[in-house]
Order: sequence, then C-alpha cells, then structure tokens
Amino acid sequence: MRIGELAAVAGVTTRTVRHYHHLGLLPEPDRLANGYRDYGLRHAVVLARIRRLTELGLGLAEVRDVLAEDAGRDLAEVLAELDDDLARQEEAIRERRSRLRTLREKGLPAEGPVSPELAELFAGMEAFVDSPMAAKDREVMALIETAAEPEEQERLRAALGSAFGDPGAVERAREAYALLDALADAAPDDPRVDEAVRAVAACMPDGLIPEEGVDHDHGFMRALYADLSPAQAEVIRRALRHAGKGRT
Repeated sequence: MRIGELAAVAGVTTRTVRHYHHLGLLPEPDRLANGYRDYGLRHAVVLARIRRLTELGLGLAEVRDVLAEDAGRDLAEVLAELDDDLARQEEAIRERRSRLRTLREKGLPAEGPVSPELAELFAGMEAFVDSPMAAKDREVMALIETAAEPEEQERLRAALGSAFGDPGAVERAREAYALLDALADAAPDDPRVDEAVRAVAACMPDGLIPEEGVDHDHGFMRALYADLSPAQAEVIRRALRHAGKGRT
C-alpha cells in the first residue's frame, strides 16, 4: 500500500502517518525501487490501534508505552489511569457548571467570573460603589483568588466571607474607604494617615493575614503599593502590620 492508501484504510490523514513515523510510533516500511514506501497489513493494524487508543484519550507518549514490547505497564493499567483521570475531569466539569449556573442566575460582577463566595462578598460591597479604593480592592481580591493555591483560596474565602457579618462592619468599611479615597494625592506623612491606618486595620477580618505574616518586599506587594498613592500605600502597609500583630 502507498501512504495515501494506508491512511484511508485507517481513517487518518497522510500527515498523521508521517507524524507517527517521526515520533517512532509507526515503524518505517521498506521502500520500493522507486523510493516509495510500501506498507503492509501490519502497518495498517498498528495505525488503527494507535487511532483507537488516542480516541480513548491516551496521549501519544502513553500510546508508545502500550505499543512497546518491553513496556513497563500493560494496556489495562494505562486504561485504569485514564479512567481515573476522566473521573476527575467529570467532577471538575460538574463544579464548573455549578459555578456557571450561579453566575447566570445572580449575574456577573464587574470583575468578571469569580467564585460564588467572592461574588456574594462583592454584592455586600455595593454600598461602596462610588469608592475608587473599593473598586481597586475588588480587583485585587479577584486577582488573588485566581492566582492563589487552592488552600490559600479557601483560607481567603473563609476570612473574607465574614467581612460584613458583624454589626457595624459596613459602616466601618465605609469610613475606611472614605479615608483612603481622601488620600489619593497625599504624601505618606500626611496627618490623616494615622486615622486611616486604625480604620483599615479595624476592617480586616480574622484569618486575612497568614500566620507567617505579609512579605512587603514580595513582587506582588511592591506592585500593589506602586499602584497606590504614597499615602494610601503607607496606610495599607501599616494596617497589615498592625492587623498581623493583633492576631499573633
């Protein structure tokens, strides 16, 4: 058989056949006097098997293991691992669909799709819709939730979930955001900074500060402070230190 005939028999393209040759999955056949490859039935059988395995979801490296005579794992073991992986994917899909349903029912926040817990927190921040600093806070929280490790995400959600749970929390937050907004063009030695530090620290829920404290020299923290006015950066830096000391 010529390469086109082989490809047609197995239901793949000639480009796929050449790719499998390049990867060493499909043995090179003998060549005729005119230089053309001369494929036999064995090549068609192997090619068809490769197609079936890839359609099951195996990667080409796993297919190579299955095809190799001295493979350390047999097909049953590889398929068992694949089944476990597919089960994990199904669970992840169910979770994503649940989140999508929640977002469709409750609407997307301005920051885009976030966890239901964070979306609920953002809904509680509607009282500060006119605060530039509150808007920046929401962006930062969405960024942290996206980039953090799962354990860290869970810790932050638990801490933030209680942010407005106690009486007076909304009013304290309103005062803190107003003080921060007023420092938008201020220097770090502005006399209003001390009052803002106390107000912001009072709004920080238990569990927000990790046990090891905050690394203020971390690249993320430096970028955060650079995005604030000098006075606002000073307030956040000192409030984080104050809150951290209060929880140790």
